[in-house]
Amino acid sequence: MTTPATSVQPTREEALRSALSSRARPPRPNALSASLTFGWRALLKIKHVPEQLFDVTAFPIMFTLMFTYLFGGALAGSTGEYLQFLLPGILVQTVMFITMYTGMGLNTDLSKGVFDRFRSLPIWRPATLVGALLGDAARYAMAPAMVLVLGFRPAGGAAGVLLSVALVLVFSFGLSWIWTALGLILRTPNSVMMASFLILFPLTFASNIFVDPETMPAWLQAIVGANPITHLVTAVRGLMHGTVTAGAIGWVFLSSGALVAAFAPLTMYLYRNKK
Repeated sequence: MTTPATSVQPTREEALRSALSSRARPPRPNALSASLTFGWRALLKIKHVPEQLFDVTAFPIMFTLMFTYLFGGALAGSTGEYLQFLLPGILVQTVMFITMYTGMGLNTDLSKGVFDRFRSLPIWRPATLVGALLGDAARYAMAPAMVLVLGFRPAGGAAGVLLSVALVLVFSFGLSWIWTALGLILRTPNSVMMASFLILFPLTFASNIFVDPETMPAWLQAIVGANPITHLVTAVRGLMHGTVTAGAIGWVFLSSGALVAAFAPLTMYLYRNKK
């Protein structure tokens, strides 16, 4: 015997309805929640690959010991005095160098096809990039702990250290947009790293991180004075030593805003048109 089709149809519809969720559809994530989710994803990468923290810990120790005890006596007459001059700059240099990993991580995700899936999701388009930058900013915040461990005792106290860290994070957020653009243009993570080094080495060494610009020739002083890293180091030293000026902080915010205004739209254009 066969069951009439009229009795089978309602049974199938009832089974289908019972299998479906009766809850209300969750709301679409806003820009903030989507960015924070991708930021948490960036932090989970550190959890599974803790070797990524090697540059935050070993890098400042290596440069500090090398420059202080090899060159400190010749540059400042005393390794102790040079250490107090150098460490705020080492903090800046450490964070600037590890910003390149934002572009390298983006390039890795692109090569694996992960971002093709992200772009198909109904979320705020820049959330994947902004979230990666926010996640890396949490890693940048670990660098100041190494500066204090190395013996720096700032006259500006804890407030000066916290404000200087916040200022470095603001600038690093703007600088990271350059590496995200490179991550979308170049083919491999190694290419992103090499291109980043070609930019970062002149920026960091042609600055006031290691040497007072007054000891340099006039033409080099002009180049160092135009370097945004120089203005950042000056502001960080001022905050940590309690001698900062509003103009020094203003230059950092101005250069950070200029970097975001120049490279964030370019990055989003490349991201939308990436094939």
